[in-house]
Amino acid sequence: MSVPAMSLAPEHVVLFALALFAVGAAGALLRRNAIQVLMCIELMLNAANLNLVAFAWARSETAGQVFAVFVICVAAAEVAVGLAILITVVRNRESIRLDEIHLLRW
Repeated sequence: MSVPAMSLAPEHVVLFALALFAVGAAGALLRRNAIQVLMCIELMLNAANLNLVAFAWARSETAGQVFAVFVICVAAAEVAVGLAILITVVRNRESIRLDEIHLLRW
């Protein structure tokens, strides 16, 4: 059963984005695995995208959607750079636990 679009208020989307951002922030602060931390950062960026699109939808503008596309591009670049650094660390340290990596000293 689908929900009509008019019954979904932007406040509901903002509250969901807040919960999504809180889960991402808690995961980024509490996780020790580098891949999980990167995934939690992506969750926080998706929460920001959700807010941008919700506000653009509420004001009937497209600027928020354009900014959301830019955030998706930045997130893709962040993942590419983060995974490249992570692969280098794994090759040298053979571990992806963040507490075992000390200032990237070799």
